[in-house]
Amino acid sequence: MSSNASITLRKKPNKKEQYPLAIRITKFRKSSYLYIGHYISLNYWDDEKCIVKKSHPNAARLNYLLLTKLAETNRFLLQLQAEGKDFSAAQIKKDILFLNSDKNFFDIADAHLEEIKANNKFGRLTVDKAYIGHIATFVKSRQLSFQDLDETFLRKYMNFLKNSKKLSERTIVNHLVLIRLLFNRAIKQGLVDRKLYPFGKDKVKIKFPETRKIGLTVQEIQSIEKLNELTDEEYHARNIWLFSFYLAGIRVSDVLRIRWSDIYDNRLHYTMNKNSKLVSLQLPEKIHAILKDYINDKGSDNDFIFPELKVVDPSNEKQLYAKAKNANKWLNSRLTEVAIKAGITKKLTMHIARHSFGNIAGDKIPVQMLQQLYRHSSVTTTMMYQSYFISQETDKALNSVVDF
Repeated sequence: MSSNASITLRKKPNKKEQYPLAIRITKFRKSSYLYIGHYISLNYWDDEKCIVKKSHPNAARLNYLLLTKLAETNRFLLQLQAEGKDFSAAQIKKDILFLNSDKNFFDIADAHLEEIKANNKFGRLTVDKAYIGHIATFVKSRQLSFQDLDETFLRKYMNFLKNSKKLSERTIVNHLVLIRLLFNRAIKQGLVDRKLYPFGKDKVKIKFPETRKIGLTVQEIQSIEKLNELTDEEYHARNIWLFSFYLAGIRVSDVLRIRWSDIYDNRLHYTMNKNSKLVSLQLPEKIHAILKDYINDKGSDNDFIFPELKVVDPSNEKQLYAKAKNANKWLNSRLTEVAIKAGITKKLTMHIARHSFGNIAGDKIPVQMLQQLYRHSSVTTTMMYQSYFISQETDKALNSVVDF
């Protein structure tokens, strides 16, 4: 059965008791409606001729618009018939809306940034905003259709990032991951046909390059532990680094947010800022010595253990993120000085605490246990619940790494 299109006035009034002008698409006795964005009162509609009456002040323009939309729809229906395609009225409407859509890549990108901002993911917001800015620089405008975002475009863009922006291979791949995410959203919203998808087999493949993660050895960490001639700032930076390392390389953004109330029953209980996972870790003996250095500054159980975030409104996520980011830079600068005094030539940063734990743990505990300590595993709902209560074996595994 062939489909057909006709001009109509939909009998569903708005709050002003005006009715929408539309193109009705009918197939198999089922109809879908393409609205042209204009409403009129019933007394202006000629139901027999299906036109706006001359008494309406904009009758000529509205009738011309209706005829134009009807002609466009009929051309599309003829094309489907010529290609032998058999779609429902709803699918035909969806495809026509896609062809007439004026949304482009940056519309979807801006919506993505707003969503991240609303979820207080300010780290992700900073990175993705910069990536989208690079795309706008490459295009030299804020107009980029998804149809133009093809394999040729992506390969030229990758070359631009490598040669003009001097970005690493991993960072370039991260750009592609973001573009893929936004492209998938556009497909889901019906703004682009899936056949135009530029990623996958025989197209642009996203392959993460292998990276070398350098961690400290047991001897190098012992050198840091034994340092005596440190300034107060260096001593504080070393404490935070060791605190992270002793607890399986907790990220600095989480370390700085830990409160005294998070520690009870000789365990640390906290929620990871990156993915909101609940974590519970037994405190190794070495942690208690660090905590003693900060107990005198404890104002209440709800206080942060470390001082960096105490000057920030704890309810302001944006301020917490900005302060933690600046604190990380400051700590890394002090850690560079600590490394020099410890005779360590490797780069010493807060993130190296995580790599160092993995480096040492590799020879001491099974990889499955390390995966638990790093909170990397993907688990079922039941397993996710159970993962909050770390088993005795995991506690022993953690202590076996730091007890030297």
